[in-house]
Order: sequence, then C-alpha cells, then structure tokens
Amino acid sequence: MWGGRFAEGPAAVMREINASIPFDKRLWRQDVAGSKAHAAMLGAQGIISPEDAAAILAGLETVAAGYEANGVADDLALEDIHMQTEARLAEAIGPVAGRLHTARSRNDQVATDFRLWVRDAIDETDSALAAFQEALLTRAEEHAASVMPGFTHLQSAQPVTLGHHLMAYYEMIARDRSRFADARARLNLCPLGSAALAGTGFPIDRTMTAAALGFDGPTRNSLDAVSDRDFAIDYLAAAAQCALHLSRLAEEFVLWASQPFGFVSLSDQWSTGSSIMPQKRNPDAAELVRGHSGRIIGCLTALMITMKGLPLAYSKDMQDDKPPVFEASDLLGLSIAAMTGMVSSATFRTDRMRGAAEAGFATATDLADWLVRVANIPFREAHHITGHAVKRAETLGVALDTLSLDDLKSIDARIDERVYDVLGVDASVAGRTSFGGTAPARVRAAIAVAREGRKP
Repeated sequence: MWGGRFAEGPAAVMREINASIPFDKRLWRQDVAGSKAHAAMLGAQGIISPEDAAAILAGLETVAAGYEANGVADDLALEDIHMQTEARLAEAIGPVAGRLHTARSRNDQVATDFRLWVRDAIDETDSALAAFQEALLTRAEEHAASVMPGFTHLQSAQPVTLGHHLMAYYEMIARDRSRFADARARLNLCPLGSAALAGTGFPIDRTMTAAALGFDGPTRNSLDAVSDRDFAIDYLAAAAQCALHLSRLAEEFVLWASQPFGFVSLSDQWSTGSSIMPQKRNPDAAELVRGHSGRIIGCLTALMITMKGLPLAYSKDMQDDKPPVFEASDLLGLSIAAMTGMVSSATFRTDRMRGAAEAGFATATDLADWLVRVANIPFREAHHITGHAVKRAETLGVALDTLSLDDLKSIDARIDERVYDVLGVDASVAGRTSFGGTAPARVRAAIAVAREGRKP
C-alpha cells in the first residue's frame, strides 16, 4: 500500500502494532456509508466519471453484503477497515476502485467514520436510557405512597416514599440523556473533505457529503477536523457520569438485598448462587454494574491521557482512540440493560422499609417543624426541644410517636395533643408538599409530568 517509497515490508512486530483492523472493523458500516457519500459526490462534481461512480457505489454494496454475511477478516497486511474496504472493492470491481480515494485521506476518513459510530452509539444509549426511565416511572408509580427511610450518612434521616427515591434516579438519567444529546449536537459536523490535514485542491462539495451522512454541515478547519477527538471524550464523559448514576443505584440494591436491610428481593434472573453456600442469593448483576463504572471511568481517563500532548494534526497515537470508546459503549449498554431488568423485576419489601422508617426517630424533624408552626418557637430552640424528646424515647425504648403526652409536656409544656398529627411516618411524608417533595401527591404529579414529557 505504500507504493514506491519503501523497498521492504514491515517487520512482523511492526505489522502487528501498526494494524488496527482487529478493533476498527467495528466501523465497517460507517466506512461503507462514508465511502458511498464520497463516491457520489466525486461523480456529481465531475471529479470521476458517472460510470466509475456508479461502479464504485455498486461495488460498495457488494462489499457491505460480504461484511454482513461473513464479518470482516483480521488481515493485518491491510492494516485497518479503510484499506480492507478498498481491497474488497478492488476484488469486486477491479482497478476503478482506486479512484475512490481521490480527494480524501485516511485521516479525514477515520475521523468521519468514528463520528458516525459515536453518533450511532449515542442514539442507542439514549433509547436504552429511555427504557430504563420507563421502568423507574412504572415502579415509582406503583410505590408513590410506600414509606421508607430516607438516609443521610446512611443513617435514618426523614421518611420518604420509595416512589420519590426511584424518581431521584429518573432525574439523574434525564441529565445523562441531556449530556449525550449535547455531545451529539457538538459532534454533528462532517470532517470528510479535510483530507490529510490541509484540505484538497479538487473541486469537492463538502456540504453534499455532510448532508448525505446526516451531519449539520462540514467542519470549518481541516487541521482541527482530522485531529479532533473531543467528540469521543464528550461521549466518554457522558458515559462515565451515567455509569456513576447506575453504580449508585446498584450499590443501593446490594445494600437493600442484604439480610440486615431486607428492602428488596432480586429475581432469580438477576441473582447468582454460591458454589459452597447453598443459601446464598448474591446480587452479582448489581455488583458488576458497580464494577463496570470504574472501567468506564478508566476509558475516559485513557483517551484524555492519549490526547493531552499531541501536536496538530494527526498522530498515530490516535489509533488508540477507539478501543476505550468501544469498551465503554459495550459496558454501558450491559449496565443499562441490567439495571432496567433489576428495577423492573425486583420485589420491594415495603413492610421492611416501613419498619425501618418507623424505628429510626425519622419524624424528629416533623416535631421540630410543628413546634415552629404551632407553638411559634424559633427553629433552633425547637431543634433543642426535639433532641430531648428523641433522647427520652431512646431511653424508654419506644418510637417517637408513642411517647406519652405527659412525657412530651415534661420536656416542653407548649406541646399538646395536636403533635400526634405529625409524628407518624405517613403524616410525615404526606406533609412534605413543597415542590419536589416526597408527598405521594407530589410524587404522582412528578410522574405525570415525566410521562407527558416523554410523549412523541
């Protein structure tokens, strides 16, 4: 492929280190699509004859059919998917295949292919995240009024509802989808026609090829176009943030499935057993999602380190841009599917959740708020009074809402029987009616808004 410049072929190790076909063969659909757009433009511009353009387009259809049927061979001598496609095209239509590479370089070719692949990956990820959000909405609606403890520092803090808790993850995923959408919008300019780095002297129509490939337009600087991998880093950054969110829910499932919590039972489909302990039901799927997040973050770090010191324009280091993106995409897809399956099929032990909410003095803040609202006591003083009440209940070994009125009055005489209206967990969650709060009515309203926003 190097023509007359080199008298000898590469050493065996050089051949192996230089070849990217074992991984960039995943770009074959994008490579064929880009080549079709380029060939059609060359024909339309009169750079190649209409007959040659037609032959190349037909040949590319044959190449694509062969890839679809048989896969892409790991031919190290052909180095990458671009040379592989050109070689297969030559086998199909003969020497005219050599005209396809007029007015383009592998530099702008790979930049275009990779953008197309990342764009497709974003679309697939968005679809999977939409399905995950649907699972969250369905279970949140089912448990809009199911009381559970809300935690800070993993200590019981205030009662919330399971529906409200699940909707928190809905909001996280909504932000993830917006990050992917932003990344997609930024990447949607076409590098094709930038050639090696300086553009080309052929009278090409870059707007035509950009439109044919679904881009908003061509990139504006040829140096930047062939050396930019921001779009891949943007994708990985969004993937890493999404993986963090999935990992947080996975960690909660791991905790909740343990016997001390007992808040959830994962289905057999998403659990494994032990090779030695017959009683075990391990939340391995959740643990693997948690583990995958570290690998996805590593993929982001790897590409950023690769790119951090590269001068303009293209350097061979950039051949290593694709493996971390491919790995992250695979892992994220698995993680989203696993979490969707776990959320959809989990059995939530709402009795255990309610018991935990009732056991941890979680309505203490409701007592303090009542003292402020009804007894007109400054909050800091109310906080102090409530602390004494909690200590009294703890000493007696009873829940806060079962303290006698005499016990409460002995702490502060301004407390009366109306306080019991707020001390139960149901009253506590029902009273959190502020926008974004955990009151069941608010949760159902949030679900309705989310469903409305998801309509086509």
